[in-house]
Amino acid sequence: MNRESTRAAATSSHRLTAGHWAGIVLAAVALAWLVYHSLAHPAHAGAHSASAPAGMWSVIPFVGLLLGIAVLPLVPATAHWWEHNSNKLLVGSAFGGATLAYYLLAFDLHKTMVVLEHAVLAEYLPFMTFLFALYVISGGICLKGDLPAHPATNTAFLALGAGLASFIGTTGASMVLIRPLLQTNSERTHVKHTVIFFIFLVSNVGGCLLPIGDPPLFLGYLRGVPFLWTLNLWVEWAFLCIVLLIIYYIWDTQAYRHETRSDITRDETRRVPLTLRGTYNLPLLLGVVLCVALVKPGEPLPGTSFTVFPFLRELLMLAIVGCSLKLTPHTIRADNQFNYHAIFEVAALFIGIFVCMQPPLEILRGSGDEIGKVLDEPWKFFWVTGGLSSFLDNAPTYLVFFQIANSMTHEAGPGIFQLLDGNYIRQDLLVAISLGAVFMGASTYIGNGPNFMVKSIAEKSGVKMPSFFGYMLYSMAILIPMFLAITLIFL
Repeated sequence: MNRESTRAAATSSHRLTAGHWAGIVLAAVALAWLVYHSLAHPAHAGAHSASAPAGMWSVIPFVGLLLGIAVLPLVPATAHWWEHNSNKLLVGSAFGGATLAYYLLAFDLHKTMVVLEHAVLAEYLPFMTFLFALYVISGGICLKGDLPAHPATNTAFLALGAGLASFIGTTGASMVLIRPLLQTNSERTHVKHTVIFFIFLVSNVGGCLLPIGDPPLFLGYLRGVPFLWTLNLWVEWAFLCIVLLIIYYIWDTQAYRHETRSDITRDETRRVPLTLRGTYNLPLLLGVVLCVALVKPGEPLPGTSFTVFPFLRELLMLAIVGCSLKLTPHTIRADNQFNYHAIFEVAALFIGIFVCMQPPLEILRGSGDEIGKVLDEPWKFFWVTGGLSSFLDNAPTYLVFFQIANSMTHEAGPGIFQLLDGNYIRQDLLVAISLGAVFMGASTYIGNGPNFMVKSIAEKSGVKMPSFFGYMLYSMAILIPMFLAITLIFL
């Protein structure tokens, strides 16, 4: 293939195919019907919580789906099959369908529809619209260059990413920074540890200061946690970031000394200044942040008497995405190797997750007092939430323990939030849940969405990354002592 055809293929790689558009149209029709049904029957909103809870058998599809997400990519017989998003959607839909079948058989069509509306309209649609907006807009920002790969340079990259992640999301920061970091280190041999610390800091820990930083925190915001409340986590964030950056700098200094003279010579002579293109996407990212912070359904738009109608926030975010796609030249996204595979992967899996997690959430609403007798301290919430977030997706794990903490809090008082549904949650428990879900998502490749994405990009750039369990050896040796320190100092 000649250079022109290669460029054409790269330029078109980010475009939606006819199959993608067909899927989007079908999904839009289904969602439009759900919206109409929900608006036409507003009484259903309260029926979900008022009716009888689901039984314990209803949790099986949720557990099965999470186990499938964890195991199928690791089994040689299914690893290649799992790479296709259509198969992920098939698995998610199968387990989601099993959950809906349970409701239909155990209860009736009315409750089944209420569950479906709550899962899709109240949670999945805002969640995916937000992630989609960050993903597409950040994909139009191209930072390229080749700086000398000194330990100080690499540490500055990681520090920048840790700060940026809270403002454009761990997914956005990972996409913007991983490729220039790899280009900067392309002349070095010892790069694996740099990518590992990148996953720690940029793809996970850095995202805990705002709800747009990491998906679990956004779900908490949707439940009624104030938008700026997560800024209260800055002390724990700063502590872990600083310690990890110090450890990385010492590690990389030793690794740099083991580079060959020829590698160092190439690194010093092959310099390309950093260039940033697509900067008009930065105010668009700010627009998404403002939509999330200020446009709240059912509440007046700040400074006006206009009451925000349902899904206005999502429509505004999609409009901003449209502006990004219109303004950004195809060459910028092609240079970023941008495509829709990763976000479609999240969409395919999470439609099943959001449906399947409705029964356990119902059960937890009714049994929070009993669970609370065991999880009676913030540090316990931190370790249990974080431990599960290491192997299961941290967003639904956060919701499960958010609901437990919610069910343990029965009235208003000092250090207690009132949520959108009128219930309450203790702030000390919310701190522990938030830190556990965000920080410990770095413990494995499957703990948070960007982890596998960064691993894949690094391997395509020639970096030999550790296996699933090899990565865990690094994370356990480095992160567990840090988590113990956070427990002793802050919780």
